[in-house]
Amino acid sequence: MTTADTRTSALAAHSTPVRMTGRQVAALVVLLASQFMMAADFSVLNVALPEVGTALGFSTGGLQWISTTFALCAAGCTLVLGRVGDHVGRRRVFTAGMAVLAVSSLVGGVAESPAMLLTARTLQGLATAAVTPAALALLTTAFTAPTLRTRALGLNSVMMSSGFSVGAILGGFLTDVFSWRWAFFINIPVAVAALLIVPWVVDESRAATRTRVDLPGAVLITLGLFSAIYGVTRVGEDGFDPVAGASLITAAVLLGVFWVVQSRTADALVPVRVLKKPGIAFGNLAALFVFGGETALIFFTGLYVQDVLGLSSLVAGLVLLGVGVGQIIAGALGPRILQRVQPRTLLGVSLFLQGAFMLPALWATSDPRWLIPLIATQFVNAFFSMTAALSFMVIATSSVEADMQGMATGMATQSQQVGIAIGIPLISAVFAAVIGHGTVTAAEELRGIHAAVGVAGGCQVVVGLLLWAALRRRTALPG
Repeated sequence: MTTADTRTSALAAHSTPVRMTGRQVAALVVLLASQFMMAADFSVLNVALPEVGTALGFSTGGLQWISTTFALCAAGCTLVLGRVGDHVGRRRVFTAGMAVLAVSSLVGGVAESPAMLLTARTLQGLATAAVTPAALALLTTAFTAPTLRTRALGLNSVMMSSGFSVGAILGGFLTDVFSWRWAFFINIPVAVAALLIVPWVVDESRAATRTRVDLPGAVLITLGLFSAIYGVTRVGEDGFDPVAGASLITAAVLLGVFWVVQSRTADALVPVRVLKKPGIAFGNLAALFVFGGETALIFFTGLYVQDVLGLSSLVAGLVLLGVGVGQIIAGALGPRILQRVQPRTLLGVSLFLQGAFMLPALWATSDPRWLIPLIATQFVNAFFSMTAALSFMVIATSSVEADMQGMATGMATQSQQVGIAIGIPLISAVFAAVIGHGTVTAAEELRGIHAAVGVAGGCQVVVGLLLWAALRRRTALPG
């Protein structure tokens, strides 16, 4: 399609109003609610970790595995389960994941030992890996009109991105008012409601051509990502030691073998021709920085407010509300912006500006008055993180045919999950290198926060510029 044809089609789509049916609205609501809940699940326990550790007998060093265990399973299995949905039915995989979520949340809520809680978090990670790409694929197949699809993806990006920050706030509220156990129990009614409603309002969706599941590819990509995330987490926790090095080397070998296997397999989990598409390659690369940088910023904002300024967790939650508001506004305006700006252009520019508005935190001091410029800059940062996320999702899901939507959404979701999983450990490694180990003062911690945020924001600025330069001449990309 020529550039002129693309513009003509866009104008035609814009001039012809398309409305959602009542059934589509119901499907959109239940699918978006599930996406929000799955995103919030990653962070809802973060603020309650000290209480969980005291109640169940976790060691101080073992607390981080409550989050890491979840992230390992969510990021490692997303692509595989997305492809399974293409074969057996995306609605079927979605409902199975919701059933697992309900059971695992009950197990976590009544847990009386570390082993029981970590088992629940493992199952919750698997549920996220099943539900998230399936829900996204159901959205892209239910809303085929370009205007409706962009609107649905915009709202989905709001749910996915704001879920992490709102999850942290919700976890703090539930822990303070009730108990940390309610961070698990709150999932159960939502999961049950989805199980009851989805069969009535969401049509089954699967690939038209049934092919065999690429088991070797599934094993290689899952183990490769497990090794990579474990290695990165280990570096962030203990520095670069032999175990971390071995994990990262193993990950590189497994992912290299995965590429070779995919190039020689007829029914590949991810065909190499898809991996070579600029929209897929650059979009998923951008997602690592968009989501990794945003989650790291949220994490270090909590440290700054509570450890440096000495304020409460409630104040930290209120500061993070600026992030949520910025994402919600961008999610509402994003589809309109995409009618005027090509997704590939918006992606690079948004990532650049997301990083640029992270950098003012370099001048933050121990004066509480710094909260005002912090909230303002984070609001703008969150706005551009959302427009970057929406652009990436439009590019990633519009670059492949309908039969591979589960694979495409699985890759897109996996990139988000991997970015979330490795963002905090990677930037924490910078933080730890500056402050060292042991007890530190508030001033020393502030220097570590400056270094960590500076590296994260600088990386986003550089990658945003490189993406804009790489993508602006590729007219074959959607938009």
